[in-house]
Amino acid sequence: MQRHAPGLPAAVPITALRRPGELPPSFRSSGRFTYDGSFDGLLTVVLACWEQRLWPEAIQPEGAAQGGLFAETQHIETDEERARRVWDGLLRHMPGEARTSLYKTFLSERPDRELLIFRYVQLAIEAGGQDISENFGNDTVRLVADINKQLFREKHRMEAFVRFEKSHDGLFHATVEPDFDVLPLIAEHFTKRYADQRWLIFDRRRGYGLYYDLQRTDILSFDAASDAPRSGSAVSAAVLDEREPLFQTLWQTYFDHVNIPERRNLKLHRRHMPKRYWRFLTEKQPRERRFEPIQNKNNAA
Repeated sequence: MQRHAPGLPAAVPITALRRPGELPPSFRSSGRFTYDGSFDGLLTVVLACWEQRLWPEAIQPEGAAQGGLFAETQHIETDEERARRVWDGLLRHMPGEARTSLYKTFLSERPDRELLIFRYVQLAIEAGGQDISENFGNDTVRLVADINKQLFREKHRMEAFVRFEKSHDGLFHATVEPDFDVLPLIAEHFTKRYADQRWLIFDRRRGYGLYYDLQRTDILSFDAASDAPRSGSAVSAAVLDEREPLFQTLWQTYFDHVNIPERRNLKLHRRHMPKRYWRFLTEKQPRERRFEPIQNKNNAA
């Protein structure tokens, strides 16, 4: 008898391609589900679908769900223990990298991310232990791979484009507004790189941030818009360290001096540094004084 992880159904051999609307053999009917919008909540829904043998027609966050004309919607409460069973059990059906790709798919915030993740997991279970992560002939696998490429690019850009400002109490803070929810993916990078200073990275679009206190990095949520940090250009001068304007001027001056006017290529520049990030970049803010090249060459006699 084939062993499988607790909470996960046994592997089902892949059969012929199913017709549109046809349910997999291990599901008796379909259903619609809502959850609290968390990743643990989604994993709890996945387990509930298997236990009830219901193929999900829709899995949506509570409050954003749209009910069907005849189908009833079932709300599934988040259970961290059950979610952990599913998360650990996935390693029986896919390598760790493929499992991580499902979490990144969740962070993409696509409207269909829940069903996409469920379909991917079901494909992996039906594969009977075979790795499906490179089966790009399948639409679901290919789409998950494409989403992960987009998340990787956004993560890389956030690691490069975050600009901190120092407040009078020694906290370095930065505001970002990424296209995807990538703060969980950049936490390790900034924790290692700036381990000797307190910092806060705030995602203004999603209303939460990462806070490092010299010991650990935690997630901070802001319940009210008035409690949330604003962008660097709107921060009161009274909040900033008195030397912060000088540091910003020095960084702008450095940026201007390393620029070579004769090699200016705005199209290439925007490709590597998209314009949507400029509002939070110190070097892209208006100059208080006009830049003039350094005169470091003596005139010939």
